[in-house]
Formats: sequence, C-alpha cells, structure tokens
Amino acid sequence: MKAAFLVNGSPSGAMGERAAAFVQRLGPEFEVSIAHRGEDKLKAILDFFRGLRREHPDLVYVVDMAFSGVLGAFAHKALSGTPVIIDTGDAITALARASGSRGLAGIALTAILEKLSLRFADLIVVRGSYHQEWLAQRGVRAEFLPDGVDLTVFRPMEVPDLRRQLDLGDTMTIGLVGSSIWNPRFGICYGWELVEAIHLLRDLPVTGLMIGGGDGIPRLRQKCAEYGIGDRVRFTGQVPYGELPRYINAIDVCLSTQSNDLAGNVRTTGKLPIYLACGRYVLATRCGQAARVLPEEMLVEYRGSFDPDYPARLASRIRSIRDPARVRQGQVMLAASFDQNVLARKLAGILAEFAAR
Repeated sequence: MKAAFLVNGSPSGAMGERAAAFVQRLGPEFEVSIAHRGEDKLKAILDFFRGLRREHPDLVYVVDMAFSGVLGAFAHKALSGTPVIIDTGDAITALARASGSRGLAGIALTAILEKLSLRFADLIVVRGSYHQEWLAQRGVRAEFLPDGVDLTVFRPMEVPDLRRQLDLGDTMTIGLVGSSIWNPRFGICYGWELVEAIHLLRDLPVTGLMIGGGDGIPRLRQKCAEYGIGDRVRFTGQVPYGELPRYINAIDVCLSTQSNDLAGNVRTTGKLPIYLACGRYVLATRCGQAARVLPEEMLVEYRGSFDPDYPARLASRIRSIRDPARVRQGQVMLAASFDQNVLARKLAGILAEFAAR
C-alpha cells in the first residue's frame, strides 16, 4: 500500500516527530512518503497538492487539522477519490476560542475548517478518548491513537551532573516541558501555575524548572521578580529533543495542566507519556486523558476554562508529597499504553483496513 503523510509542521516539531515515529515503524507492506509544511502556509497547499498528484498514493494521512494539509489533501481527493485520514489532537474551534488570539474572523475560519474536515475525511484519528466519544455523539467515526513515546529513549535515569549544572541542589524540583504562549483572554501562559505554586511554597525547599521557550517566558520571569522568587525558578529555554529525557529526569514532580472544558478534555498532550516513561511523579488536572490514566493521588481539581484558585490546590497537594520517587516503576508501566511501537501496529491495522477496501 502506498501512503502519503502530509505534516502541518516542520520535521523537528511535535507533529513531525509523531509522523516520523509512525513512518519508521510501519511494516514493509507500506510504501510511505512524508512531506512537511514550509513557512508559507498558502504555498504549502499547492506544494502538497502537486506532490500528491505526482505520487498517486492509495491513501493520504494528514497530521494535524490545519488548512495547508487538509485543503491540499481534499483537492487531490476531489480529482482522484483517494481516501483521506486526518489526525488531530484538538477540537480546533474550541481551542481557537480558548486561546484568545484568533479574533472573530480567525475563529470563523477555524470552525469552517473543522466542519469540512469532519464532513469529508474518510476517518478522523484523535489523541484523546474523550475526543473520540465527543465525535461519536455527533455521528463522526474516530480512532483513538494517543500521543506516543519511545520507551528506549525516554526512561528513568540519574542525572546528578545536570542537577548541579541547573543549581537544583537537594530541593524537590517541580517542573514542566512545553512552549509558553501568552493567552490574552485569561492573562496567563503555559507555566503560570508553576510560578504561582512556587510562590505559595516559598517556605519549603522546592525549586521550579521551566523547560521550553515562547513569548510567555519573559512574563513568567517578570512575575518571579515581582514575587521575589527569581532564585527559585530555573528557565532553560528550548532544549534539543535528544537532551529532553535528561532534563525531564531532573524533575521530581512534573505538572500537566489542562483546562476543564472541551479544549482541555479532548487532549492527551505529548508531555504526559514522556513524564510517565521517565518514571516521574505527575500532578495533573482532573481533565482529559490524564484523568483516565493517572491514580487519584495525582489528580487535582481544575474548574472551568481558567481557574485562579488552582495554584493553591496544586501547592497544597505538593505539600503532601513525601517521596516522589516511590512511584517510578508504576509510572513506567503506565507509559506502556503510549508505546510508539504499539501505536504504530494499531495504525498499520487502520491503514490495512483501507487497503482491503
């Protein structure tokens, strides 16, 4: 079977990593090509379309529900009848509203794209089981393939040299990984709960570790300065993917925060599997896939789209943790359900079903 993967992102981005993990693990019965979107998103539509017309694949697999890949695939389908599968991790209209940065026109265009995708795709692949159920209620068939992890790369390891380099000392380290983008609607960004929690825990020997970049980082640094905790939170900036396992292992307690609304509940997020694979203690909001995977002691209530009281509940839960390392083996076992080899075999079965047609 000849399959073409269209990635709405760069090879080094999260979507590029997901596509590469699948492509590398599909068996010899699949002849697979992969194309990535360039910086010019409008030009990418034509590039994707031309590539498909040249290759004549039996199936098109679009990674991420964004207009470049979706429109390029649908244009080719209109001429050839080639089936299209769209892989998405978000209810994109709900996410656009929650982000506060799209504007009315942007939200309207996103809604149109989502409706077109759900109406004309031959199959939707989602990364959260709640998302699968939500679509089923609307008569849309979806397969569940969560964000995955390579268990040979992300695993528990001791990193004393890195902890010394980051000046973490013997403190309990609370941290997270991800891009911090400012949300003008709520006046927060990824990592806001970390800074607020460290502020509330300033009487304890705890240190914050924020791994990642984004336009929210200067605001987080400013807030740390206002609170007088600039020496209690470390900002690493963007870390190369190959170094990420070491940095995650420098964290004792990893945070996974999602809003308790549609945008948050449909998600798995790629961070949860890698935290588990590294054997980290996780504190997550009781939303999305985390609420269906993690034990009760690791779930913290989050109310609505923005919960200003969440940091206080999070800090209270952190105070109750005595030995974060005790859960290490159990977390690695939980990560087995996100193993990229397992997910690739499931995807192979989905693609084989289309081949049989």
